[in-house]
Amino acid sequence: MSGSAQPLVSVLTPVYNGEKYLVECIESVLGQTFENWEYLIVNNCSTDSTREIAEKYASRDPRIRVHNNEVFVKAIPNHNIAFRLISPDCKYVKVVHADDWLYPECIARMVALAEAHPSVGVVGSYSLEGDHVVWDGLPYSSAVVSGRDICRWYLRGGPYIFGSPTSVLYRADLVRSRDPFYREQYPLWADLDACLDLLRESDFGFIHQVLSYTRRHDEAASSVARRLNTYIFGQLEILKRYGPVYLEPSEYQERLRIHLREYHRFLGQGLFKRPGDREFWRYHTAGLRELGVPITRAALVRATIGAALEVVGYPLRAVRKVLAGSKGTSLRGLQNPMTR
Repeated sequence: MSGSAQPLVSVLTPVYNGEKYLVECIESVLGQTFENWEYLIVNNCSTDSTREIAEKYASRDPRIRVHNNEVFVKAIPNHNIAFRLISPDCKYVKVVHADDWLYPECIARMVALAEAHPSVGVVGSYSLEGDHVVWDGLPYSSAVVSGRDICRWYLRGGPYIFGSPTSVLYRADLVRSRDPFYREQYPLWADLDACLDLLRESDFGFIHQVLSYTRRHDEAASSVARRLNTYIFGQLEILKRYGPVYLEPSEYQERLRIHLREYHRFLGQGLFKRPGDREFWRYHTAGLRELGVPITRAALVRATIGAALEVVGYPLRAVRKVLAGSKGTSLRGLQNPMTR
């Protein structure tokens, strides 16, 4: 598509104290082969040189605008401020986090797929995270998949292919249909929640090419997520919210049973590994209670016993493997040598 024929894309970078990588991020947007974009940088009261960097670039290119928040807000509300600032004329929305960047063909490839398939509301792609390619799992021939089918696939235990905000493109009319776009109650999986909601009424497009880079580093939010293991709770919350939407009742009940069993097993192990971690136990017990599936004392006792038996069973399983291997060797030794 020539520049005059290209639909307008709103590119968003919500940022707080992003001076370390912001120049690289902005330069990656400027380096896109796709030309018809506006770039909104939402500065969340940064105390470093983020504002100066953003405003310097805005002074050089009229397609770049900087919005400076008057008061500091949390990360997800800052994203929602950015979504509300998109142009009424834009057709697509592309997020790129301040510590990430886009490969030159990213926007062009994503827009081309969406333009060729008007039913597509979310476009994903491979991404390079550190030195690993992520968000794989779809067969190579799958460029467009039914939104319902891809959500069912994921909720039934399929791989996670929805990516991160930096690795996806949204159709703008769908973004405008949700306000706030990201649900703020559970910020660590707000983007997944948005994808599953948008795919109720649209299809999922996927480009089998690495189009973005996600930087790995220790942030406060991800550190807390790993320490408390918020991911297992997030999977349950998402299943409770969207399982009844996409799965048959029997499928949903089976997936819920499996997940709760794994959750109880995880908590049973927690009694051995972190019995005195009040923050950990407060997070999980309060969350389960909020979802309407509080863990009972009896269930926790059963989970603890199961975890204890599992620990005790490790050496027993090792012995069984050795014995099984020995038996296998002996049986192979009794084979007819003429058939070897």
